[in-house]
Amino acid sequence: QVQVVESGGGLVQAGGSLRLSCAASGSIFSLNAMGWYRQAPGETRELVAVITRGGSTGDPDSINYAESVKGRFTISRGTTKNTVYLQMNSLKSEDTAVYYCNARISIMEYWGQGTLVTVSS
Repeated sequence: QVQVVESGGGLVQAGGSLRLSCAASGSIFSLNAMGWYRQAPGETRELVAVITRGGSTGDPDSINYAESVKGRFTISRGTTKNTVYLQMNSLKSEDTAVYYCNARISIMEYWGQGTLVTVSS
């Protein structure tokens, strides 16, 4: 059993910042990647950022961002590998969405319940 829990959403003015947090717990021995997706009203869910564990011991993690958030958002791991953060700066109204944390464990994917980010212009 795996649980994924996000926190940190809220209402912010355009140009402001928010930090989202996510923790995965349970049977996470083969945790390969954690990332953030978002879904705006009437839109499909899209990747925001993902951090993937290196393939071999000692290999660095790889990080990928959606083009729309590059230079504004930063994904990072916590001190424990099962925690991930999304620092969002210079927020725009088009960043308004429900943000979901995703954990990939072996071939399975697990989702959090989502946290709403609203950016007012």
